[in-house]
Amino acid sequence: MRSDGLFKHLAISLGIALVFYFSIFGWLEHRRTFKGPWMVKFRADDVGVPSLLISQTNLNVSETIVFPAPTNGLTNFSRTIAFEEQLADLPFGEMVFQDPTFLPGTVTMRLFGHLVEFLPRVLIVDKKEYPWQAGAVIQLH
Repeated sequence: MRSDGLFKHLAISLGIALVFYFSIFGWLEHRRTFKGPWMVKFRADDVGVPSLLISQTNLNVSETIVFPAPTNGLTNFSRTIAFEEQLADLPFGEMVFQDPTFLPGTVTMRLFGHLVEFLPRVLIVDKKEYPWQAGAVIQLH
């Protein structure tokens, strides 16, 4: 008879633990992803001038970085990447660091000799901070 009581208590405890686990997991997953990822459009115009169009809807970010011309072999190119998970392959440049744990997270890339870093509070290009401004264009030299 004592083993029946023990089994009942263990089953109730397991049920409560599972309810807490799944509810906390769901809440944390929502907090991790609800702001959405950085959306970056890698572009090159018809003469090969590369640029990035950076957007993040939750932060009202829409900014363009134009690199020195022409440094890219691609022409008439456009590819959009959502930085919601670890990436290693970029259309041009190399990924230095990415933390997508809590989106939008942090993204650092080396592109044509320039270090570009996206943080929720600021854009950093070659260790110089640029406040996020909707529709701004940064021309690099």
